[in-house]
Amino acid sequence: MDNAISYMSKYIRIIVHICALLPLLTLFWDLRFDNLSVNPIQDITFRTGKPALVLLVLVLSVTPVRKWFGLHSLIQFRRTLGLYVFMYASLHFLVFVGLDYGFDIELLLSSVFKKPYVVLGFLAYLTLVPLAITSTRGWIRRLGKYWKMLHRLVYLTGILAVAHYIWAVKSDIRQPLLFAAVICLMLFARIPAFNRSLHLLSERWTSK
Repeated sequence: MDNAISYMSKYIRIIVHICALLPLLTLFWDLRFDNLSVNPIQDITFRTGKPALVLLVLVLSVTPVRKWFGLHSLIQFRRTLGLYVFMYASLHFLVFVGLDYGFDIELLLSSVFKKPYVVLGFLAYLTLVPLAITSTRGWIRRLGKYWKMLHRLVYLTGILAVAHYIWAVKSDIRQPLLFAAVICLMLFARIPAFNRSLHLLSERWTSK
């Protein structure tokens, strides 16, 4: 299967780009034809934040899935997915600061600490910034062994992002909790004993 992914990597990469851009394209379409909800700013905020979280979960899933199922070629898509996470998170941040608060820094600072979910979201975004900056091959060479250490920040990003989502939702938190469960699974996957157990299960599954 891994050989098939390697052979099809060019086409898979195109599909990854299309799927990653689809939420943004549909948002532009709905903006153009006035198909947003009665609260358009809230709608835009949600539709830039959720893709960031979905793609972040996919980024966190690459390494465990690669190890469990031997799909080593998946690693080549992690950087692309990570940059799309940063793009959507940046749009989400700009929508909040620009559309919600009109870039009024004084108003923003006076109210932001009254909303803990905003603080969590801002901290999650701050952790993404160094990851996006150092995602190039040049930075990988410069940082050497420290590059991997730095990019473990992505797990903190995941925790902060899902906590931000849970806290931001006013009523039904089932979907945020589902994201939290998946991110917890990806974190547990870093524990060697847990990882070995799942690897054995995957081998039994693929051998059937």
